[in-house]
Amino acid sequence: MTGTLVLAGTPIGDIADAPPRLAAELAEADVVAAEDTRRLRRLTQALGVQPRGRVVSYFEGNETARTPELVEALVGGARVLLVTDAGMPSVSDPGYRLVAAAVERDVRVTAVPGPSAVLTALALSGLPVDRFCFEGFLPRKAGERLARLREVAAERRTLVYFEAPHRLDDTLAAMAEVFGAGRRAAVCRELTKTYEEVRRGGLGELAAWAAEGVRGEITVVVEGAPEPGPAELDADELVRRVRVREEAGERRKEAIAAVAAEAGLPKREVFDAVVAAKTAEKAEKAGKGEAAGRG
Repeated sequence: MTGTLVLAGTPIGDIADAPPRLAAELAEADVVAAEDTRRLRRLTQALGVQPRGRVVSYFEGNETARTPELVEALVGGARVLLVTDAGMPSVSDPGYRLVAAAVERDVRVTAVPGPSAVLTALALSGLPVDRFCFEGFLPRKAGERLARLREVAAERRTLVYFEAPHRLDDTLAAMAEVFGAGRRAAVCRELTKTYEEVRRGGLGELAAWAAEGVRGEITVVVEGAPEPGPAELDADELVRRVRVREEAGERRKEAIAAVAAEAGLPKREVFDAVVAAKTAEKAEKAGKGEAAGRG
């Protein structure tokens, strides 16, 4: 029988947030794959547990090379525990490749749910959380960052990003440029730690604040794009829609009211457009009649 891959959430700040099952999994796993073995050592000491299994490093630099080794251990029946520095593995952290490879070999994959910077920041942001999308880290280069932001400029779901503190001011300035300086956002810093801070405001305001320098682990939550307003219709289109309704049997007054409601405009504006069109038609017919009389 194949073994089991366990993805374990680790505290994002306060060690007391460690899930109760984490200590047991660390003690019982045949292999513990850790993003940083030194941080793992501090974690196990804080939890008062000693891993009995083999401890190996599993980070961005060796993820591709080490994945086959771990998969073979899983296929051979081992219980492999994967932990990252903070939060859930594979969420902008190592883990996706191992999960995909394990699934490909029909290895059971399970999880020890734990703290998540994404969900914690969403909950604290004060922004809508019924629908959201996680965008991870933006590209470091300015042009690529702007291009990525433009891809989601019309996204109406709340957006969540991770960012390095030394790039936060540039990122917020780019967001203000693409999304608008007034778009609401929240910068969540050092979540669950001693100096936790949640700064809320418009993107322009937050960019100015970040320009003074910010430290710590950063999660940025950005309000989604506003619902699109009524389509802007020119006078000719308003008149055309009224005529279509009149030809279908509606009285002009009812047709004008219906078109105004569709376009989100005052009835007077649609009425004026219809009257102006009728006046123009009469003037055109009169002009043609005079021309014919002279002929």
